[in-house]
Amino acid sequence: MTNDELQLRTEHLSERFFNRPFKHNIRFNARLRTTGGRYLLKSHNIEINPKQLAHFGEDALDGIIKHELCHYHLHLEGKGYQHRDQDFKQWIEESGATRYCQLVPGTRNRSEKLHIYRCKDCNQKYERRRRMDVSRYVCGKCKGKLKLIETFYMETIDGE
Repeated sequence: MTNDELQLRTEHLSERFFNRPFKHNIRFNARLRTTGGRYLLKSHNIEINPKQLAHFGEDALDGIIKHELCHYHLHLEGKGYQHRDQDFKQWIEESGATRYCQLVPGTRNRSEKLHIYRCKDCNQKYERRRRMDVSRYVCGKCKGKLKLIETFYMETIDGE
């Protein structure tokens, strides 16, 4: 699917489900990794992850487009366009948009990793999502040296 076909599809979905025109641009952005799409507040354009279409098909793509159109139309109307807002939740429900996209196989969030550190002196345990340079940090409890014990990947629930 080309960006022009994506544009036409989005304009059609906007009219059909929201009774409003989509007057800005939508395009594929292959650099998106952990999200299905994003609405850009300043330009009002939308970017879509092409891997979602490749792995999950056109139905998943339509759900992602409708999700981003909820952000788009609510923002332009001055209503609550964020995920936590009641207006957004209601529009997601009414339009049949997906709340969360599926995780593309082989993609890992930075937040999926968990690094376990332990103080060599007092055995205080630290869990961090970001890796630390143990030569620059010390234990907050006793000022002892830290040691990386293990790193593992956590299971993900949603890929948004």
